Amino acid sequence: MKCRHCSNPLQHVFLDLGFAPPSNAYLSENDLHAPETWFPLKLHVCENCWFVQTEDYARADELFRHDYAYFSSTSTTWLEHARCYSDTMRQRLALDKNSFVIEVASNDGYLLKNFVAAGIPCLGIEPTASTAAAAEALGIPVLREFFGEQTARQLAAQGKQADLILGNNVYAHVPDINDFTAGLKAALKPTGTITLEFPHLLRLIQEAQFDTVHHEHFSYLSLHTVRHIFQQAGLRVWHVEQLTTHGGSLRVFGCHHSDPRPETPAVEELIRSEEDGGLCNLETYGQFQARAEAIKHDFLAFLIEKKRSGESVAAYGAAAKGNTLLNFAGIRPDLLPYVCDAAPSKQGRYLPGSHIPILSPAALMECKPEYVIILPWNIAAEVRQQNACVGDWGGKFVVAVPALQVLV
Repeated sequence: MKCRHCSNPLQHVFLDLGFAPPSNAYLSENDLHAPETWFPLKLHVCENCWFVQTEDYARADELFRHDYAYFSSTSTTWLEHARCYSDTMRQRLALDKNSFVIEVASNDGYLLKNFVAAGIPCLGIEPTASTAAAAEALGIPVLREFFGEQTARQLAAQGKQADLILGNNVYAHVPDINDFTAGLKAALKPTGTITLEFPHLLRLIQEAQFDTVHHEHFSYLSLHTVRHIFQQAGLRVWHVEQLTTHGGSLRVFGCHHSDPRPETPAVEELIRSEEDGGLCNLETYGQFQARAEAIKHDFLAFLIEKKRSGESVAAYGAAAKGNTLLNFAGIRPDLLPYVCDAAPSKQGRYLPGSHIPILSPAALMECKPEYVIILPWNIAAEVRQQNACVGDWGGKFVVAVPALQVLV
């Protein structure tokens, strides 16, 4: 296997989580009686450009199906994040009715609806029919395709180059990152701006966030590597911001290489932080497997202890993070009988691999579990606030990553 960016042969395994089904392939009751497809879930690191990638098995069209069940609007904190971003970009880039905004992987319109409300022309690009339909219902034009250089050139030929191209949590999801980046360049006006948000590899390593690994995330990115990918495509990173979203993300600002905007000091400062954090050192990657296994063992021990003592346990959040953790640890309904989720698109279905049923949050009030494990730990504060009733019967919230912790 070769590096998806520089084509260097890959010789170093960063993380091996065994086998798992796609994390967002939620099951119906009928699906439980049929075979389920599992793929290797393994990360490799390239010692030439330090690009981290999954093993090549699952295809994008197998992961992002027409009935894709992840809707961005389910999270109130993510909606607020999108609103703040939209307001900031409108002011920072002086966007108005004469501008044009493209969002790649626009999902259910959670973000572009803010530009529509402001009268700014926009286009969403979204291959999954379920989320694209939700966006169109909000009055957002959607191109139902996977984005790449060919699609971008077609848009450019139609006079649809953008003043702003944004991609929140899509850059890590594309199997051909070089083609995707070439598409960004082709669809960008000469003075246009690109912003991409993605989980930061440095935070993943520092905080043992191994559960952010799943098949939909083809890539695990540092600024060091993204800058190299941009340069190869004729683009330039001129600014970067560190965000708290998804356990620690980067927002990278890009432009054409010929754009006169100067690079801000934040870029070199973060590059140095990544070097100090060992992202260009194979030893850093070699030490990670043991940390993931220790978290798995602690989580299993907690569930077995509660089972033996007769204490009730439930989970909250049918998220990809949780599915990675549950399948790596081999958890089944005997140890974790159900998970609650606020998304109607997931309720009544079952988690892939573990086959744990997904219920409405109302089940917490009905069953009154003594412990509620928050699987999407990155929004633990939101989950606790929305389900404060758990404390009424003395229930406690728990997170397993980056370390098992009963929250007080």
